[in-house]
Amino acid sequence: MTTKQGFGDRLYEAMRKFGPVCVGIDPHSSLLAQWGLSDDVEGVRAFSMTVIEALGGKVAAFKPQAAFFERFGSRGVGVLEEVIGASKDAGTLCIVDAKRGDIGSTMRGYADAFLSDDSPLAGDAVTLSPYLGVGSLMPALELAHESGRGVFVLALTSNPEGASVQHARSVDGVSVAGAVVGQLATFNTKCDAHHIGPAGIVIGATVGDSVRSLGIDLAALKGAFLAPGIGAQGAGPMQVRNVFAGVEDTVLASSSRAILAQGPSIEGLRRAYGQTASEMTFV
Repeated sequence: MTTKQGFGDRLYEAMRKFGPVCVGIDPHSSLLAQWGLSDDVEGVRAFSMTVIEALGGKVAAFKPQAAFFERFGSRGVGVLEEVIGASKDAGTLCIVDAKRGDIGSTMRGYADAFLSDDSPLAGDAVTLSPYLGVGSLMPALELAHESGRGVFVLALTSNPEGASVQHARSVDGVSVAGAVVGQLATFNTKCDAHHIGPAGIVIGATVGDSVRSLGIDLAALKGAFLAPGIGAQGAGPMQVRNVFAGVEDTVLASSSRAILAQGPSIEGLRRAYGQTASEMTFV
């Protein structure tokens, strides 16, 4: 049993202190160009560190997208390690958006990489894909609990292709997304937590009435919901309230482009975050 305060409780407190918004750190080519930066490792480092300088210690969480660092090989991964370390130094939670998922010893390897105290790639939480079965994620779930970290598991994503898998129902009528939520809810019941458990769920803020139409009980999770799609993808407070009715106090709204587009100005980034956070305050 972990002696550390669990990730869910730390996130719950951070959301109340800074607002329920997670800022993506997504140094893709178009944003680097917009900022006047080169599309290389040095540009990625300058971009990422500017975001942390502007918002570190002022936001609930950062969410670096691993792919935008990995595309530059080992040097890019080195910058991701720097971002994770800088987030920690700033006192801001870091959710590594890696969407890993595999079986057996390979899943254990991913767990060690992103959730172990000994790994420089371990932030405070990592995103996972459950489509080899939620049970295959158990090495990551268990290590997250032991190390005081967390996971966010994909359930209802905002991309149109996701529905063909996530909305599919088994012979007993339970949707794939509903089964993911249900199994993570069971895991959270086994974890000590004052507010919410270490296992969270990713549900896009743009999925409309899918939660209701699929009969998914979000309250049963007793965990956090990471809600991408805020800002540039079209979702706002009304959409979040519609999708997450009844569990708004555990929703971490994720915004990237709407905030990052205001850089490289430090003050511009801070203003954009402040506006988004004020709009997304539900409690």
